[in-house]
Amino acid sequence: MPKPSRSSSVENKSPSQGVKWSFAPGTNLLSGVTAKIDRQSKLTLNEFAKELRAFSSVDMSGRNFGDEGLFFLAESLGYNQIVEEVSFAANGITARGMKAFNGVLEANMVLKTLDLSGNPIGDEGIKCLCDILVNNTGIQKLQLNSVDLGDEGAKAIAELLKKNSTLRALELNNNMIDYSGFTSLAGALLENKTIRNFHLNGNYGGALGANALAKGLEGNKSLRELHLHGNSIGDEGIRSLISSLSSHKGKITLLDFGNNSITAKGAFHVAEYIKRSKNLLWVNLYMNDIGDEGAEKIADALKENQTVTTIDLGGNNIRAKGVGAIAEALKDNTVITNLELGYNPIGADGAKALSEVLKFHGNVKTLKLGWCQIGPKGAEFVADMLRYNNTISILDLRANGLRDEGAACLARSLKVVNETLTSLDLGFNEIRDDGAFAIAQALKANEDVTVTSLNLASNFLTKFGQSALTDARDHVYEMSEREVNIFF
Repeated sequence: MPKPSRSSSVENKSPSQGVKWSFAPGTNLLSGVTAKIDRQSKLTLNEFAKELRAFSSVDMSGRNFGDEGLFFLAESLGYNQIVEEVSFAANGITARGMKAFNGVLEANMVLKTLDLSGNPIGDEGIKCLCDILVNNTGIQKLQLNSVDLGDEGAKAIAELLKKNSTLRALELNNNMIDYSGFTSLAGALLENKTIRNFHLNGNYGGALGANALAKGLEGNKSLRELHLHGNSIGDEGIRSLISSLSSHKGKITLLDFGNNSITAKGAFHVAEYIKRSKNLLWVNLYMNDIGDEGAEKIADALKENQTVTTIDLGGNNIRAKGVGAIAEALKDNTVITNLELGYNPIGADGAKALSEVLKFHGNVKTLKLGWCQIGPKGAEFVADMLRYNNTISILDLRANGLRDEGAACLARSLKVVNETLTSLDLGFNEIRDDGAFAIAQALKANEDVTVTSLNLASNFLTKFGQSALTDARDHVYEMSEREVNIFF
């Protein structure tokens, strides 16, 4: 929901006048300030409280009302029968502020989502919150990202999970949870029978934490999504997790192992799981180092799997050989619709291998090849593919050094009737006015062009190239009443 406008009488005052909007943690909202500011503060908080009573989804993130503001606003949640989702993220709320929920969350059975991310709550605050939530039977999604949560806080959450039967999604991303905290949470997974989405991205689990978590996964049947991005798990940690998931009796649909120092050895274990899984829909191995060897293992698995729709292999040092293997897997795979290969040095040869297959095979709808070093020659292969492909609707070719030559190749393809491509991203490609002119002409020439979003930001266009594109956009609208959003 749009935030209510803040009074200029408060915002425009200088510090020398003794006026601040920010209610820092620990300050007293109702004392030590002038009566005028006291009135303005309460008026503003009353406006916030009205939002909580009027809308089913309320975003109060970044309003900086601190602990005192939360105490004021929490009353509106007590017996509220309207709001189902509320975000108090990034408001300078500390452990003290958690006491504001005491007696409030127990009484509120309507609230389903509570976001407290970006507040310095700390372990003590988390303990207080967990004590309160034990008696809550409404909240299904709890977001505690970046709240200075450590092992002690993780232990409190683990105890909550053992008793709570309502939570479905728990986000603990970007905190300071170490091996000990992972061990506590693993124990909770053995007892909890309702949690479905578990987010632990950006913590400090490491291989030991992964090993501990693996033990909890073996006995949990409810989990559907496991997010472990950025935990330095490594090949050994992946081996343990996959081993447990293989004996797991649940139905995992999403695995996020991005940025975990995984090599081809770890990719082997992931590939084996992909082969056997009958429920997996989404796999993320972004920013690891599986290389061509790992890509070949994943490709072999995708030939057998008939459930995975989204695969992210970006930033894995995959070259032409590896992407060629992925391309071969797409010949007989019509399930994959989203393919991320960005940040891999596949070059023009890799673009050729992939394009030749995607001309007539596969069912890829979103293809991301940003930062892949394909150059103008690679753009030529991609452009040729677009003449025949009838599935790709979103194509990302950012930062490939396409220059005017590559832009001209793609423009020629845009002149050909293509009923599927709607979004084309050519940002950071050293394209100048000549390339812009070619694309503008293509948009004018093809009355049936379906592109509605064209990104040419961070190129070398002058006002002449921009003017040509703007004119082409207006021409398309005049001829077909279709809007093309062009970004410079």
